[in-house]
Amino acid sequence: MVKVLTIASGKGGTGKTTVTINLGTMLAQYGKKTFIMDADIGMANVGLLIGLDNVPVTLHEVLAGKASIQEAIYDGPGGLKVIPSGISLQGFQEANPERLKDVLKDIVDRCDFLLIDAPAGISRDGVIPLAVADGVILVVNPELSSIVDALKTKILTEVVGGNVIGVIVNRTSPENTEYVVQKMEKVLGANVIGSIPDDPGVKKAAAAKTPIVLKYPLSDFSRSVKRIAAKLAGVQAAETAEVSSEKFVDRFARALFRGKR
Repeated sequence: MVKVLTIASGKGGTGKTTVTINLGTMLAQYGKKTFIMDADIGMANVGLLIGLDNVPVTLHEVLAGKASIQEAIYDGPGGLKVIPSGISLQGFQEANPERLKDVLKDIVDRCDFLLIDAPAGISRDGVIPLAVADGVILVVNPELSSIVDALKTKILTEVVGGNVIGVIVNRTSPENTEYVVQKMEKVLGANVIGSIPDDPGVKKAAAAKTPIVLKYPLSDFSRSVKRIAAKLAGVQAAETAEVSSEKFVDRFARALFRGKR
């Protein structure tokens, strides 16, 4: 089983961090002990999106040699374990990305999956997560600039000895999904392991600091992430049971309130 997965993208704004959080949450929901590490030590967002932005110890302190990795692990939503990065400029300046390799040795045997949210773009901080992972998953939007930058990231991953194991196409529209997937696979030379539609619930869930797979579990976004997580975990997606449950609740409500208008 692939344990350490780096989630990367060529450019910022692709929804990479949102995908990472929700994918990790669903892996945890499927019974896999899952950790998320925010390796974007310069522009960290994981903590901000799930209410862990004011914690006392972060990856900054660990990479600066001021704390152990155990001190920076927090309980996240849905059974997820989270290692947030700090948001201070001083913490960024003191953190040494080269320590990341040693940090991984201390935690990789404690989990089934470790998802590393890598910095966007091509930088020194971003290279290490690409090299140390068992596999890299690219999050790409269906637009030319995102595809071109993702291709650069794929090439860089291969240069540093990493391996892109798949692509997630984020923010697709129903009318072009199949065409976009085919084009992505042809241009990037990697399998698309899932596509996720654009969904207004993403912003609402972010405002509530809750993964959308927990806040809106039956949304199109959530259904797509569940299928991807199930594929990675080697289990059957849970959406069928949830849909049946929803229909039962609807039927029960109609029967209960029938004739009470």
